[in-house]
Amino acid sequence: MKKKIFLVLFTLFTFVNTNAQCAMCRAVLESEDGQSTAKGVNDGIVYLMVIPYLLVGGIGLAIYMKYFRKKKA
Repeated sequence: MKKKIFLVLFTLFTFVNTNAQCAMCRAVLESEDGQSTAKGVNDGIVYLMVIPYLLVGGIGLAIYMKYFRKKKA
C-alpha cells in the first residue's frame, strides 16, 4: 500500500517540461508577429487533451452510479 501511495505522489510531483508543438510548427508560429495563431494552436491542443479526460470521467461516473449508488426503497 505504501508503495502505491509513493508511486502516485512521485508521479504527481515529478514532471518533465515538454513543448506542445513539433519543431516545425513551433518555428513557424514563433516567427509570426501577432502570435494569435500560436495561441489558437495551443488552445486547440488543450481542447484535444481535455476531451479524453471528460469521456473517461463520464464513463467512470456512470459505472459508479450504476454499481455503487444506494438504491431507494
